[in-house]
Amino acid sequence: MAGPLRRLRAVARDVTALTGVPVDLGTELFLRARLAGFASSGRTSAGGSCRMLRAADGWVAVNLARPADHASVPALLNLLGGAGELTDAIAARPAAEAAGRAQLLGVPAAALGSECNRRPPVRRERLGPASEPRTPAGIRVVDFSALWAGPLCARLLGLGGAEVVKVESATRPDGARRGSPAFYRHLHRGHRGVVLDFTDPAALRSAVADADVVIEASRPRALRRAGLDAGWFLAGRPGRVWMSITGYGRADDRIAFGDDAAVAGGLVAWPPDGAGPAFLGDALADPVTGVYAARAAARSLRDGGGHLVDVAMAACAADVAGAGGGSPC
Repeated sequence: MAGPLRRLRAVARDVTALTGVPVDLGTELFLRARLAGFASSGRTSAGGSCRMLRAADGWVAVNLARPADHASVPALLNLLGGAGELTDAIAARPAAEAAGRAQLLGVPAAALGSECNRRPPVRRERLGPASEPRTPAGIRVVDFSALWAGPLCARLLGLGGAEVVKVESATRPDGARRGSPAFYRHLHRGHRGVVLDFTDPAALRSAVADADVVIEASRPRALRRAGLDAGWFLAGRPGRVWMSITGYGRADDRIAFGDDAAVAGGLVAWPPDGAGPAFLGDALADPVTGVYAARAAARSLRDGGGHLVDVAMAACAADVAGAGGGSPC
């Protein structure tokens, strides 16, 4: 990982310069795998849910991370015109077509390197008034995100002196709770937890009334239906920041998790045996994105805020992969 890590180390140094927080990449990238006892991955991800499969013209990552993804496999086989094994059906199709048909069913999937050079890792737009430059010290962060990337962003801002409030749905708690308790504590130590009814717009708006930064990882229309809107939040007070973390950006509804997003960005290993690509680390696009998002949030605060910050996991992975050389980017 020496090549890709050069780029990520530079991003981590920026986080430190902006917040005063040293970023231990060895811990943030690999602690979960160490705690879970994950073995080195090949073409099956460390966590076991994602597989890299050979297509007619390349490679495709298919991530069966949820029960609904497994239930969609027969329909995916039908869309691919195959029967029997998913391996055989994908092998007969171009990578982009196979990944696209999986995504039509809401299954996280990506052709290797498909997001290289498609968009920058971070885009921001000022939708609200600016304030004086600030650091994370003393601000309030309300974190609606789950799993890894958003919570890591919140963790780093919290270490920089922010008060972090972790908000979970009463009916759908953070899926990371099903993993290592020690890793969950690592991400959320010192944060205050709140459980809300996400069908109650008044409760959600009340939760962000005193916030300076909101972190979320939902589709924009889902939050708007729930009563939360980035433009409304940013217009409410100068200097606020809205961090939106998604697989491919706010304008793209495709689903992504850390392993398939890393493949989309070309952030994979190339073993010397020439047998093809292998997964690199554990859901690597997640912690990579968390570090990029923390830098983006701190930069927005430094520049007066008022920004909607759009962070795409696959594009963060592509940025790191492209700096390392030897990848599809």
